[in-house]
Amino acid sequence: MRRLIVTLDGPAGSGKSTIARDLAARLGLEFLDTGAMYRGLTARCLDRGVDPVEEPFYVVELARNQLPAFDFAEDPPRLSVGDTDVTDRLRDADVNHAVSDVAAISAVRSVMVAAQQQIGRDHPRLVTEGRDQGSVVFPDADVKFFLEASVAVRAERRHRQLTEAGRTISLAEVRHNIVERDEKDSQRTDGPLTCPPDAETIDTSDRTIPEVLDLLERRVREAAPDAVAATA
Repeated sequence: MRRLIVTLDGPAGSGKSTIARDLAARLGLEFLDTGAMYRGLTARCLDRGVDPVEEPFYVVELARNQLPAFDFAEDPPRLSVGDTDVTDRLRDADVNHAVSDVAAISAVRSVMVAAQQQIGRDHPRLVTEGRDQGSVVFPDADVKFFLEASVAVRAERRHRQLTEAGRTISLAEVRHNIVERDEKDSQRTDGPLTCPPDAETIDTSDRTIPEVLDLLERRVREAAPDAVAATA
């Protein structure tokens, strides 16, 4: 089958990761969580005592020398930075707080964008999610979506996700973190959170995950009927 790149962009808590992973499974494609790459680098920096705001040079050096890498043999893929598996650190509170500062470093974004584009060449049948996938990383993607939801809904989703993972944090704090990250991600110079002009916007506030999946699957099959696996 031919190359097929599907991008899902949107803010934190819009459902990108869950929906992208399940959409990839439905379509017989691979899944790339680009946000995890920034989170993994952030976790490694914090664990080494590097402050992304005060010491951006060290963050860049770490990105260049210990590029976050997925093990695509695992489902879902696990993530390592250098020799360290950071998968279980990705949603920790300190990582949530600092990841936008890491993602705002221009040289880090250059490294990450190049790495993601290489993944796209190595895995050309891909559903990839993030904040700049359709706008910067894969501007020639075959199908593009932008997922959004109200702040209240996104905060509730993220709070439930963290609680189920055994993390203790208040809903108010989660909401504050989401609003703060939206502002940082939208205002950064390189690869800001933005809806590509040729992407379909999907508001997930009042839709269940299966409803969103059904819609996106239908759209992809309509756009690329010769490039996706047949419905089981």
